[in-house]
Amino acid sequence: MGKARRYGYIFTWNVGDHLPIHIHVYKDGKLLCRWRLFDEIELSGKANAKIRKAIKELRKEGVFVALERLRDED
Repeated sequence: MGKARRYGYIFTWNVGDHLPIHIHVYKDGKLLCRWRLFDEIELSGKANAKIRKAIKELRKEGVFVALERLRDED
C-alpha cells in the first residue's frame, strides 16, 4: 500500500486493489473520491482543482511508479 500527502489531502493506493487502477483521496478522514489514475477521471466522488493539481504533481514526482508498472504489464 502506498500513501502520500499534499495540500492537506491524503492519497492512498494498493497495488493489489481491484481494477481499474485508481487512488483514494481523503481529507480529515473522509473519503472524497476514488481517482482513475490513467484515465484522469473520478471513479467515485468529486475531485476539485486542488486534488487534480496534487495528483499531477505526485505523478510527475514518480510517486505512483508502482501503479505505472502495473499499467505497463497489461
